[in-house]
Amino acid sequence: MTKQDAIVFVVDDEASVREALQCLIEPTGLCVQAFDSAEKFLNSKIPDAPSCLVLDVRLPGLHGLDLQRELAERGTPTPVVFITAYGDIEMSVQAMKAGAVEFLAKPFRPGDLLDAVRRAVERDRTARAERAEILDLRRKLDLLTPRERQVMALVVAGRLNKQIAADLGTSEITVKIHRGRLVRKMQAESLPELVRMAHKLGIPATARKPT
Repeated sequence: MTKQDAIVFVVDDEASVREALQCLIEPTGLCVQAFDSAEKFLNSKIPDAPSCLVLDVRLPGLHGLDLQRELAERGTPTPVVFITAYGDIEMSVQAMKAGAVEFLAKPFRPGDLLDAVRRAVERDRTARAERAEILDLRRKLDLLTPRERQVMALVVAGRLNKQIAADLGTSEITVKIHRGRLVRKMQAESLPELVRMAHKLGIPATARKPT
């Protein structure tokens, strides 16, 4: 993987470890930014780019697991690859349950770390794309009128135009007009695509007759 836009953040209090990790990771084409404490990482301006965090568990001040939890609470759940010379099973289980990509004991094989970094960056890249798509869909949904939203919910539930007209107490031609407008606003090229959009937006796949 040689994605120039991706960044690997390394947080370890040992300078020799930071330098070794930088020398290992940068030849793959990834940018590396290193920090000697969790506090410095939290106080830095993090670029808005696909990334992962290679993080030592035991750090002076804020520990690695605390940093992982802090990032989750801030709503910036950067994928984490933990490295440690003093880990135990309980610690690794806690880290993995909190979403860590990998938990590696020092000394680890370079290939194992690089594989974990690749998976972590791709996980973040996928998550970012998903968030961007949902944000775009919400913007489109905001363009719909309340009636168009009602029609959309019934359309994705599998209701026919004449059934929707009966549900809403209106004419079938009016439903067709609303349906055409909402499809254009959502930029859906097919019914299956509209259903997929609704699923991502959390719109139920079944809809009851409005009361």
